Amino acid sequence: MTATAPRFGAVSLVRLLLVTTVLLGTVLTVLSGTASAHAALTGSNPEDGAVVDTAPANVTLTFSEQMGMGADSIRVLDPDNKRVDTAKINNLGTGSTVKYSVGLKPDLADGTYTVAWRAVSADSHPISGAFTFSVGAPSETTATVPGQQAGGGLVGALYDITRYVSYTGFILLVGGTAFILACWQRGASVRPLQRLIVHGWLALTAATLVLLLLRTPYTGSGRLADAFDLGGLQDVLTTKTGAALISRLLLLGAAALFIAVLFGTYAKRSGEKAEEESEGEAEGEAGEPGKNDLTFGLATGGTVVAAGIAATWALSEHASTGIQPGIAMPVDVLHLLAAAVWLGGLTALLIALHKAPFMERAAIQRFSRTAFVCVVVLAVTGIYQSWRQVGSWSALGGTSYGRLLLMKVGLVAVLVSAAWFSRRWTGRLAERMEPDVQAQAEGATGTGNGIRAKAEATAEPGTGSEPDTAAATTVVDDAERATQLDRQKAAMASARQKRLRDADPGRTGLRRSVLAEAGVAVALLAVTTVLTSTEPGRTAEEEAGRAGAAAAAEPEKTGPTMLALPFDTGGRNGQGTVRLTLDPARSGANVMNIYLDDAEGKVMDVPEVKIAFTLTAEKIGPLPIVPVRAAAGKWVADPVLLPMPGDWKLQVTVRTSDIDQTTVDKNVKIG
Repeated sequence: MTATAPRFGAVSLVRLLLVTTVLLGTVLTVLSGTASAHAALTGSNPEDGAVVDTAPANVTLTFSEQMGMGADSIRVLDPDNKRVDTAKINNLGTGSTVKYSVGLKPDLADGTYTVAWRAVSADSHPISGAFTFSVGAPSETTATVPGQQAGGGLVGALYDITRYVSYTGFILLVGGTAFILACWQRGASVRPLQRLIVHGWLALTAATLVLLLLRTPYTGSGRLADAFDLGGLQDVLTTKTGAALISRLLLLGAAALFIAVLFGTYAKRSGEKAEEESEGEAEGEAGEPGKNDLTFGLATGGTVVAAGIAATWALSEHASTGIQPGIAMPVDVLHLLAAAVWLGGLTALLIALHKAPFMERAAIQRFSRTAFVCVVVLAVTGIYQSWRQVGSWSALGGTSYGRLLLMKVGLVAVLVSAAWFSRRWTGRLAERMEPDVQAQAEGATGTGNGIRAKAEATAEPGTGSEPDTAAATTVVDDAERATQLDRQKAAMASARQKRLRDADPGRTGLRRSVLAEAGVAVALLAVTTVLTSTEPGRTAEEEAGRAGAAAAAEPEKTGPTMLALPFDTGGRNGQGTVRLTLDPARSGANVMNIYLDDAEGKVMDVPEVKIAFTLTAEKIGPLPIVPVRAAAGKWVADPVLLPMPGDWKLQVTVRTSDIDQTTVDKNVKIG
C-alpha cells in the first residue's frame, strides 16, 4: 500500500516553522520569568532591617560571585527619596570573597534609608534587589525602587525571544551548510536550501544587532526607549557580553563571504560537473580535484567561523563562570556545534525532501551517519555540562535547572527515537528517478531546437521583398511556439518527476518521520534557551545551603529585634503604639530603644514606661527594666541584661495619666 505524504509547499513550511518559533518563544519568556540569575546577595552591612545609633560611613554588599558594577549599581535613598551615597563603588573583595561598598554623605539625619542595587553577574545575567536600614529609629519613607526584577518586563521578554531567534539562526546557518558540504554537495544549487541558509544568517545577524541594542535597558533601566541611548551602547561595548556580540557580528561578515562562495563558485561547479562526478564515482574515480580542494577549503573555513560564533556564547555565559571554565568553554563550543549540525541538518533534510526535485539515497545515509556522530558528541559533552552545572542528584530534581535538564533529556530521547524510524525509512528508499526525467527534459529541449532549426532554414537572406518579410514572420512564430513547447515539456517533466517522487513510500515515510524530528527539535531548542538563562543547579543548591545555615545560626547572630505593640490605656488620648528595638537580641548585654506614637502616628509623650522580661520555661523573672526618658516620645534602657537565650515574654507597661495605664506583652526570641 502506497503511503500518502502531507502536501507542504516551501512557503507553508517556512510559515509553520516561524509560527512554531514565535509560540515557543512566548513559552520561553513565561518559563524564563521564573529563572533566577547566577549570582546572589549573601550579606550586607548594615543588614536588612537593622537600626543603628549613628549613620555608617558606607554600605557594604557581599555577593556569591563576581559582579559587574557601575557608578549607579548601588544607590542609597533617604526617607525623602533623595540620593545620599557618593556614587563611588569600591571593590573590597579578596580571594573568593566578592564585596563592594559605596560611601555615604556625612551627617545623615535619623530615619529609614533604602539601599537599591542592580548589577550584572559574571554569566551576563542582570540581578537586582533592595533592603532598608534605619538610623536612630525607623521612620516613614517615600523612597521608590524599580517594581520589577532586573531583566524582566517587556524588555526582558524581547531579549529572551531574540536570544531564541539567535540560536535558531545559528542552527540553520551552520547545520544547513554542514548538510551541503558533508552530505549532499549538489544541494548547493538547490534554491530552497540556499534560502534556508541565507535566512539563518539573516536571523542570527538581526538578532545579534537587537541584542546589542537591548543590552542597555535589559541590564539597566528596563525602559525600551533606552535601547537607542548611544552612551549606554558605548558602555555595553566595554563589557564582556558587548565584546562577544561585536565579535559575532564580525564573524557573520566572514560567514557572508563564505555563503557567497558556497552559492556562487561552488554551486556552479556542482551543477556543471554533477554528471561527470556521478560517472566517476560509478567507475571508482575520485571526482574533480579542483572541486574537492574547494570543498575542503570551504569545510575548513566554515568550521573555523562556526566555532568562532559558538565561542561568543561560551565566552560570555554559563560556561565562562563556575568551576573548570578552561574546560567548560571548549566543551560548550563542541556541544553547540554538534547541536547545530544535527538540528540544522535535520531542517535542511526536511526542506530537501519536500522541495528538492531529486535526492540521492546516499546523501540521506551520509546525514544519518553524521547525525549519529553528533548525538555521541552531544551525549559526552552534555554529561560533563550536567555534572558541572547540577553537581548532585538532589539538585537534579530539586532545582529549576535540574528539572529543565530532565525535560531536555526526555526531548532528546524522543528525538533519537524519531531518528531511529528515519533510519529505517532510509533503508527502504528507492533510487532517484532523475535520469528518466532528465531524458524527458532533454527530449523537450531537442524538440524545441528542431523547430528553431527548421525556422532558421526557412529564412534565407532576402532583398527586402514581401516573401522575405513573411519568412521572417514565420521564423518569429516558430521561435515563440518552440519556447512555449519547451515550457510545457519542462512542466510535464517536473510533474512526472513529482509523481515519481511521491510514489516512493520510503520517501513519504521518511518525510513524515523527519517532520516529527523537526517539531521535537524546535521544542528542544526552546528548553535549551531557557536553560541558558536559569541559575545552575549547583549554584542554586549552594545558595539554599547558605540560606539554611544562616537560618539555623540565626539565634547566634548579632542583630536587632524590632517590635510594634499597639496599646490603649482607656483614658483620653490613651491610644497609641510602642515601637521597640532590642539590639543585639541575645543573651548578655543589650540596648533597648522605645518610641511611642499616638493614634495619628505622631510622637506621643507619656509620664512613664516600664519593661519586664520573663523566661517561663526556666522560671526566670519577671526581670524589671526601667528605661530612661531620652526625649519626647523616646525612652532608652542600656544595658538590658538577659542571662540566657530562649523565648522570653516581654511586658510593656505604659501610663498616660495618674490613673490610666495598660500592659501589653509579646514573645521575643533571644539568641
